[in-house]
Amino acid sequence: MTEDLVVHAAARSASVVRLAQELIRRASRGGLDGYGPVLSVLENWLSAHSLPHRRLHDEAGDLVGLLVEIAGGQPGPWWTLDACVDTAPFGDEEAWSFSPVAGDIVGGFLRGRGAADSKLAAAMYCHIAADLLPVADGMCGGLAVLLDVDEHTGGFGGARAYLNDPQAVTPAGVMIGYPGMDDVVVGGRGLWRATLTVAAESGHSGSSRKVLGAVSRAARLIRLLDTADLPGPPGAGTLFALPPKLSVTAVHGGEGFSVTPDRCDVNVDVRTTPAFGADDAEALVRQVAAELDAELPGPAATRVTSVASWPPFQLQPHEQPAAAMLDAAACLGITVRAKTAGPSNIGNLLAGRGISATAGFGVPYSGLHGIDERASLAELPQVYAVYHRAVLTLLHTP
Repeated sequence: MTEDLVVHAAARSASVVRLAQELIRRASRGGLDGYGPVLSVLENWLSAHSLPHRRLHDEAGDLVGLLVEIAGGQPGPWWTLDACVDTAPFGDEEAWSFSPVAGDIVGGFLRGRGAADSKLAAAMYCHIAADLLPVADGMCGGLAVLLDVDEHTGGFGGARAYLNDPQAVTPAGVMIGYPGMDDVVVGGRGLWRATLTVAAESGHSGSSRKVLGAVSRAARLIRLLDTADLPGPPGAGTLFALPPKLSVTAVHGGEGFSVTPDRCDVNVDVRTTPAFGADDAEALVRQVAAELDAELPGPAATRVTSVASWPPFQLQPHEQPAAAMLDAAACLGITVRAKTAGPSNIGNLLAGRGISATAGFGVPYSGLHGIDERASLAELPQVYAVYHRAVLTLLHTP
């Protein structure tokens, strides 16, 4: 079976690349571009290949993705392939050596924003769905392909719409098509985010009376946060080998020059682990805020407003769908490791719903979220065959 899948994947690669090129040529930056054009390309392809699909909308009625659903002829769990088709912003376009929407192939690389993350994966998943459609009667459960947008905004509108859709079957597991061929990502740190509001007396910057403004108090707060004592990495041999991490990500306060501000807001992002969760993160940040107020008292206590929280997640290598992915790679002679990633991703959202996920195995790449994004095409047949075999295993298809 393995050899046949590799031959088949090689034959499908040209079509996968053509679809990915069309997707890259439709700008779909999260929160900046409309998603209609890029999703229309997918709708046209899915319709031409008789794949059942429908649009997903968020609570406001905005289009946030497409869902392909292929029901098997036998009972069993459903599994999902997920790839986002919105992208990161272009950044400084003058720094690119080619157009961010080039969608061309140079030196064996597909070029343009979204080539790596994750329009090539979206095109591949559509083709795998088309491969399974003729043999659906022999499948147990079913396969869904989620082609979502609103991912790079951090809102994950497409994934949320899918999970909240009463017509959709809740999947037993999801395989997310982030790029990178060295690892099958089986976990990720969680997060706890908050805004800290620092208060002070306002006044004229030229006043003879010394006033410690909110920005100055916030500067001390940031120093306390940056030096806060967090647990170190766990011991050797632990699959979840990453420590927690605290970052100050934004500061907003003051205006002009003549007024000492009475308010400054500080955004804090804490990446959490199984040993240091959201409650621990909140307790630490509140303790630091209390230290500031004791050291440099203000007219009001520093306010901590939690804005987001996701749990960390981690699959053991023997758990599905991680096991199917790792086994498929091994059968094709690809050496990969099970990895827990530092950044959070849709896998964290899924973990909060009790749904297992892998969050990355794909082609090699460069420039992801940076300039000159591109994806290597030489390895595409192998990656295609790994996902194809994994899905067949999960659906118990001969």
